[in-house]
Amino acid sequence: MRLNKFMAMSGVDSRRKCDEIIASGRVRVNARVVKKLGTQVNPNRDIVTVDNKPIRIKGGFVYLMLNKPLGTVTTLRDPQHRRTVMDCLPRLNQRVYPVGRLDYNTSGLLLFTNDGDTAQKLIHPSFEIDKKYLVTISGALSDREISTLCSGVDIGGFVTSPATVTLHSTAHGQVTYEVVIHEGKNRQIRKMFDSINRPVIALKRIEFGKLFLGDLPVGHTRALTKDEIKYITSL
Repeated sequence: MRLNKFMAMSGVDSRRKCDEIIASGRVRVNARVVKKLGTQVNPNRDIVTVDNKPIRIKGGFVYLMLNKPLGTVTTLRDPQHRRTVMDCLPRLNQRVYPVGRLDYNTSGLLLFTNDGDTAQKLIHPSFEIDKKYLVTISGALSDREISTLCSGVDIGGFVTSPATVTLHSTAHGQVTYEVVIHEGKNRQIRKMFDSINRPVIALKRIEFGKLFLGDLPVGHTRALTKDEIKYITSL
């Protein structure tokens, strides 16, 4: 098996990123530094370490969906000792990683896997996977504001691709819209609405491509179905 594939299947990162890690001299095979791309390893015999930590394939790939609660950070650990999304997961035999991120005050659909290749495809902009959010603001958008968001806006040196914005619900002066984008820039939705001076009150992701949050309770996880796994691994 190629070394980068073994590393990806062990949950290190995507194959492309693993090639970068190998080239940087951070990988050892049987205690010897290996920098040659395309190196072959035997998973049942060879000892592979990354940054002096042994890695191995544990029981195959895992694919999970979390309904991320507010007030959690999307990181493996937080230097400020805030609650992380990892604290929401059940105990697993395999080490998994979040696919992309949702910010501290954003809730909703967040994926986890130890399949580095699939994770990279899910977040790479070239695949243009739609993500749908519920965005709550104070008061309704004007037709002009909707047109501006749908046409693309400058969010600080980056002009967003066209989005779709449709009315979802209204309650007590607050209006919620369904917003669909395929990019994933840091705090993109919030910056889009800030650009038209309409700050976001609440933000929740409810769809990721053909994956749907549905009625999964806040803070709970579920394994992806066979059809969902087939969808994301065939991208």
